[in-house]
Amino acid sequence: MDQLCKIHIPSLIIIIALLLCSPMVHGWGVDGHLITCKIAQSRLSKAAADAVSQLLPGYASNDLSSLCSWADHVKFHGIPDRCVAGAINNYTNQLLTYNNGNSASLCISTTLPISLYWRHSSGTSIVPIALNSFMQPLHVGFTSDRGGNTIDVHWYTRKAVLHHVWDDSIIETSVERFYNSDVNELINTLQKNITTLWSNQAKAWETCSKTTCPDIYASEGIKAACAWAYKGVTEGSILEDDYFLSREPVVNLRLAQGGVRLAATLNRVFG
Repeated sequence: MDQLCKIHIPSLIIIIALLLCSPMVHGWGVDGHLITCKIAQSRLSKAAADAVSQLLPGYASNDLSSLCSWADHVKFHGIPDRCVAGAINNYTNQLLTYNNGNSASLCISTTLPISLYWRHSSGTSIVPIALNSFMQPLHVGFTSDRGGNTIDVHWYTRKAVLHHVWDDSIIETSVERFYNSDVNELINTLQKNITTLWSNQAKAWETCSKTTCPDIYASEGIKAACAWAYKGVTEGSILEDDYFLSREPVVNLRLAQGGVRLAATLNRVFG
C-alpha cells in the first residue's frame, strides 16, 4: 500500500478521480457523525438554521445530530453507479431550489453520509449537504483493499479492520482516555479550537468558489490516508499508542473540517 501512496502527485489526481467514482463509500461511525453535525449546527447562519429547523422532522427536536447516524443503521438503495463527487454537486444544487418554494424534509443517506432526502412533486432525490465521506481519509482509500476494509489489524488487544479503526476506534479511545468518556467534551474542545487554535485555517476550510467543493476535500482525504492511515500498517499489525497518539490529532482535525464545511455549505445554500 505504501507503494501506491508514493505515486507522483499528478498521477494521484487521476487516481482520486477514480476513487470518487467508487460505490464503496460510507460515513464515520456514530460518534463521528454526531460530532460533525453538532459542530455544523452551531455555525449556521440564521437563514440556514431556520431552513434546517423547517426541514428536520418533528421527532428530531431541531437537533441535526439526532439524524446523523441514521446512515449507519439502514441499507442504502439509491443512485448506484454514480460518482460520489458528482452526486454531491448534483444533489446539493437541487437543494438550492428549496428557496424557490419546493417543500422538503430531512433524513440521512447511507451512501452519502449526512445527507438529505429532498421530497418534491416529482419524487425523492438525495441531497448531500455534508462531506463526511471525504473527511474520513479511508473513505477515499484504495479500492484494492476497499478503503482498509480488508486489512485485518489489532486495535490494542481487539481484532479490527483498518477502516473501522478510523471510523470508530480512534474516536472512541480518544473520548474514553481524554474526555471522561463524554463525547460532548470532545465536541466542546473542537469548537473551541475552531475559534482559537484553528481560526485562520477555519476560514480557508469554509472557502469554496461553488456551492460545495468535494474534489478538494477528496484530495485532502487521500493525502491523509497515505500519510497517516495506511503508513506503517500491514496485514496483522498491532496498533497501539504510537499509532493512536499520532493519528488522533488528524482525526480531530478532519472532524472539525467536516463540521465547518457542512455549515458553510448550508449557509451558501440557504443564504
